[in-house]
Amino acid sequence: MTLDHRRLEEYSGAAILVLCLGIGVLSLFAGSEPFIPIWAWVLLLLGCLVSVFVAASGIFSRRHQLALYSAALLSSWALLLTMPHQGMLAVILVVIAAVGSYLLSIPVVLGVVVLNLLALVIQQLIHGVDLVESVASTVFYAFIHLAAVFSTFALWRETTLRAELEQKNVELEAASVLLEDSAKTAERLRISRELHDAVGHQLTVLNLELEAAKHRLSTTTQAQSVAEHVDQAAQVAKHLLADVRNTVGELRETEQGDVQGHLERLAAAVPSLEIHVETSGAAALDDQQSAALVRAAQEIITNTVKHSEARELSLVLTQEDSHIVLSGSNDGLAPKTITPGHGLNGLRERVELLGGRLSITSSPHFTVEVRLPCLHGVPLGTAPTGEQATD
Repeated sequence: MTLDHRRLEEYSGAAILVLCLGIGVLSLFAGSEPFIPIWAWVLLLLGCLVSVFVAASGIFSRRHQLALYSAALLSSWALLLTMPHQGMLAVILVVIAAVGSYLLSIPVVLGVVVLNLLALVIQQLIHGVDLVESVASTVFYAFIHLAAVFSTFALWRETTLRAELEQKNVELEAASVLLEDSAKTAERLRISRELHDAVGHQLTVLNLELEAAKHRLSTTTQAQSVAEHVDQAAQVAKHLLADVRNTVGELRETEQGDVQGHLERLAAAVPSLEIHVETSGAAALDDQQSAALVRAAQEIITNTVKHSEARELSLVLTQEDSHIVLSGSNDGLAPKTITPGHGLNGLRERVELLGGRLSITSSPHFTVEVRLPCLHGVPLGTAPTGEQATD
């Protein structure tokens, strides 16, 4: 589900609640007065709609969601039974049953449908509705209930499957990024070995042969002229050998990966979130640090999709003193208590093995922060100093 589709779904839910409120107001002013004071009936209506809205929003824990849903269900029955004429009040019962598809299993929701239909039958019997009309009305609303429940369940199931698909996409994208980096590192090492073993050794032999030739020359004028050329060739061989050694050393140095590009690729794999990627400077990272940051971003995105109901996520990579810091925060629901799962615990272990630290906060937004020491203490944007190559 894309971000626009999520917003459209939220707008649709709000429109349905407004429709229920309009039905209640219409039933109150266009029909007979309820059996209880009007102000009490209005409070009952508002309490019912607010309860079902909050229960569906997922703001509170599941226990509180079920309590609110139960309150909304009981309130809807009270609204129906305290009004002399049913009118369209049964639509509120249909909406509440449909919302139950997000919170309850299908058998339990079907039980709610049966109880709603029983409430309709009781209301009609109390007020002396004709039997044929009562049966027709009950059957009609039974079909409406079932259609609403199963269509809502299908939408919820589709949303769940899309979220799971996005999580798999993030995992595959992270694995792809790490495999590409690993392949580049392996290729650099292969080229460096080829240069060292083939060209480097031959240049070393050439340099030794030139040194031997220079020592064998006599002190004649012609030999002295030849010695000058031998000296020049030896100098060229030494410089070329030094260049080869420098090239091998550079190839063996860890490449500063495109961390921002990696993060942007992960962000593109989740269309349901608006993910902002910000980086400051070019971090000097080795392969393990780069892999840790990619895995951290993967875990942050996955947790946001699974638990937060967020619309926006911010991934910020900066340097603070001698540490590289990746921070991820979203605008979704922040849990009151934090219980790290296997993913966050595994990430913590990975970060601590590299000498870093993982911190999690929930106020004002749920934020995961990874701090890693800069490569060899090198600040962002500063190239690491290579050691002198030796054979």
